[in-house]
Amino acid sequence: MKKTHIILAALMVGLGFSSCKKQASRSTGWNYNDPKYGGFEVAQTKEQKVGPGLVAIEGGTFLMGATQEDLLYEWNNIPRRVTVPSFYMDETEVSNLDYLEYIYWLNRVYGGDYPMVVQRALPDSLVWRDRLSYNEPLVELYFRHPSYHDYPVVGVSWLQANDYANWRTDRVNEKLLIEAGILDFDPDQKNENNFNTEAYLAGQYEGLVKEGKADLNPSGSGIRNVRFEDGIMLPKYRLPTEAEWEYAAIGLVGNTINERVVEGRKYPWNGDGLRTDHKKYMGSFVANFKRGQGDYMGVAGSLNDGAALPAPVGSYWPNDYGLYNMGGNVAEWVLDVYRPLTFEDVSDYSPFRGNIFVNKKRDPDGSIAQKDSLGRLQYVEISPEEAANRKNYRRGNAVNYRDGDYSSTIQNDWSNLSEDPNSTSKMYAYGETTLVSDKARVYKGGSWADRAYFMSPGVRRYLDEDQASSMVGFRCAMNKVGSSIGK
Repeated sequence: MKKTHIILAALMVGLGFSSCKKQASRSTGWNYNDPKYGGFEVAQTKEQKVGPGLVAIEGGTFLMGATQEDLLYEWNNIPRRVTVPSFYMDETEVSNLDYLEYIYWLNRVYGGDYPMVVQRALPDSLVWRDRLSYNEPLVELYFRHPSYHDYPVVGVSWLQANDYANWRTDRVNEKLLIEAGILDFDPDQKNENNFNTEAYLAGQYEGLVKEGKADLNPSGSGIRNVRFEDGIMLPKYRLPTEAEWEYAAIGLVGNTINERVVEGRKYPWNGDGLRTDHKKYMGSFVANFKRGQGDYMGVAGSLNDGAALPAPVGSYWPNDYGLYNMGGNVAEWVLDVYRPLTFEDVSDYSPFRGNIFVNKKRDPDGSIAQKDSLGRLQYVEISPEEAANRKNYRRGNAVNYRDGDYSSTIQNDWSNLSEDPNSTSKMYAYGETTLVSDKARVYKGGSWADRAYFMSPGVRRYLDEDQASSMVGFRCAMNKVGSSIGK
């Protein structure tokens, strides 16, 4: 026993010495995080924190596109093998309660001087109106009544969904800084004086400093703002790309053995719309959809999916990634601009159409321009001059690359080159032969009002980014930093 105690004591002393030893650069030998050696700081933790509401989605390769017969003969989802990097995704759709919290914050911070900010963010409750249906109570009740708190928010446009994701980023990062003792909660944030992640990182928001972050630079002031390199704050919440959403929805992680997909799927689960893998739940509906003409929920006393309209966001069973309602309930916005031939054009790694490359707006002296009246930094599209010598892109707006720009058209009339080179007017006659434009955004998944076909992850539909529907909601995603697998 005495010998054991001596060994343990020696180990403790050794661990103490090793923990006190400074980490040094492998290339220069200078210590990190040491004011005596210049104070170059390296974060002690390298693993990314998991943001509230998110589930880790391990990436990989899969066959993106149609998983069943193309009933609409659109041929806009021809299967193609792609790789999706690992990312995070919301476990459920964004609920009315989540969105009410957002509206409350906007009203508290901007409502006095900028009421239009609040008005622009409100869901369009009139999406419930139907000329030959009595839906008027839903106009008044669905978003605000406590009985609907846990139901997915609808009537939200693509633009509004993106604004919500940006706001959520700021609230999560603000809380992380408060929990780390960097800032104190400031109840008096108003107008431009509110915590915005990018403005804070640019030194344009100070807030109520509590302990602050120690500045190890010997020439510094002793206390500094947190930098993104410190690993305390998270990347942006955002809408998932179409490839990410489809990959997460089909959830083949549960059907894979040694890199072989042993059973393909038409939907986010094995089989069709009924559960067949458990005696207790045999025959239960696994999603909320319209079974047939006039059948939204089944017969009284023996309801099928049990929801005439959307169901609460955590209803039914999750797929193999732990995500709820990736088929049915409400369809969901994704980040991409819609093009019929996207699957043929986009990269086979992290496919996405919709890039507009931007820089932070700068003053004539080269410093970042002052934030706007709402406390947000301003951005400008990269100019052709800035991209002239690049090999990977030639202009900032890549939305129409290979599908919609002048170089993609088959024609002889080049007399209108003075028009916007990013316009789709040459290839897509919007309002005449098509509804495709630069505003057309993809939404995925079936809804409470759709037949089963639309719950197939490969099915694509689109709507203008400033329009909304009673059948479309959204959920957020976030980049995963570092390892694809993690610990």
